[in-house]
Amino acid sequence: MRLNSFPGWPAAILCALALLSSGAGAASPLDALSNQDASNGLKAALQAGSAAAVSKLGIENGFLNNDKVKIKLPGILEQAQPLLKMTGRGQQLDDLVVAMNRAAESAVPMAKPLLLDAVKSMSVTDAKNILSGGDTSVTDFFRQKTSAPLAVKFLPIVKSVTDRSGLASKYNSTMSQIGKTGLVPQQQSTVEGYVTDRALDGLYLMIGEEEKAIRSNPLAYGSKIIGKVFGSLK
Repeated sequence: MRLNSFPGWPAAILCALALLSSGAGAASPLDALSNQDASNGLKAALQAGSAAAVSKLGIENGFLNNDKVKIKLPGILEQAQPLLKMTGRGQQLDDLVVAMNRAAESAVPMAKPLLLDAVKSMSVTDAKNILSGGDTSVTDFFRQKTSAPLAVKFLPIVKSVTDRSGLASKYNSTMSQIGKTGLVPQQQSTVEGYVTDRALDGLYLMIGEEEKAIRSNPLAYGSKIIGKVFGSLK
């Protein structure tokens, strides 16, 4: 595939597509250099975006004071909140909200190594999908590559924090009985499972925020290669 066959297409996308074309001849030095630039730019952007998201969430109040990701009570407790407050459980509910968000804040730093591993293992197909994808293609890449292993890592950390809440234990005990009826969504059957899901949602949401920032102003990240690659997509 010749890079000048499609005038007006961003060079970074053309490079990725050229590598995927069957029957293509040996890549020219220009093709190889352009692909290297695209790969390096993508990896730098992914590393910057994921590191920024983790650093914003994995601190005290990173979840609790951010309305975009703050973890609220599970649906059933949220609905019953007015009645529970009338029976003197208001402080317990407030304490549980704090505990859930603290648990997420404690777990998120564990994501950094897995996110970096995902970047290092990025394939040509991954690069093509990110470069030619929409505004959430970076976030979609991370979710696909890391959500399952991160859930495994997050759960015991979250549980160690939420177990300190007496209300969390009572909730889990009650849900274990109600859950058998199928009336409660699986992700809300335990506090730790619910928080783990919400923590992952918050992490990917913040990665998405960083992705939007990179796409809208790549030069602001102080990296020439990020500016070169993502600047070509504007």
